[in-house]
Amino acid sequence: MVALALLVAACGVDAGDGVDAGDTTTTASSSTTTLAETTTTAPADTTNTTLAGEPIDLGPVENDILMVVGVAYDDVLNLRVGPGVAQPVIGEIPPTYTNLVAQGNTRYLSTGFWIEVDYEGTLGWVNLTYIAYGGDVSDQTANLIDELGVRPVESTMTDLGEVVAEAFDSDEEPESRIVQVTEVLEGDLFEVTYDVIGLGDDSVLGLRLHVFAEESTDGFTVRTVEMTVLCGRGVSDGLCS
Repeated sequence: MVALALLVAACGVDAGDGVDAGDTTTTASSSTTTLAETTTTAPADTTNTTLAGEPIDLGPVENDILMVVGVAYDDVLNLRVGPGVAQPVIGEIPPTYTNLVAQGNTRYLSTGFWIEVDYEGTLGWVNLTYIAYGGDVSDQTANLIDELGVRPVESTMTDLGEVVAEAFDSDEEPESRIVQVTEVLEGDLFEVTYDVIGLGDDSVLGLRLHVFAEESTDGFTVRTVEMTVLCGRGVSDGLCS
């Protein structure tokens, strides 16, 4: 499988043109969200459609299993009838969906790369910027405490999640993009999940950090951090290829 991460970066995919995550721009500190309107619920039929862009022999191969990444918890990833933001939206994919099935078709537009996927029986196209392979899952609690020199405590779970995410982000340019991809959940422990996208590596697209915490009079204290590696071009035995 051929690398895509560098190609995407080189084409300047950014907000206003190629980004298509519910038409959203998200940063570590703030987000502006407009949920996409679904224009039809019928399955996509692209048999007789002239698709935008140029076909390119890169990207996920047929039947690869992919996950949505870098989409804010209060937003969706648009599934469109064809590649490009001008095409009608036929589905809205949740931010933590992990079972997209690649169809082996990739097209390049001036706004970026688009791939065809099967989303629960509906065929459509999504922006490759928001797609990854799920890699190795590991407990990173000890590494976090070593990095910070302390078990972090913050007044809110979102503050705690951002502190954890910033501990794993990249010092490379451009800076990593930090996105809260789940709401704060309350059970025996409190939970929140953040994606860190962009690590200056052409195979490792980013990290998904699932933060578990205990509440006390001092605030929320990290109990466990579970990390999933997000691979940009494939995975073998849990490792990005």
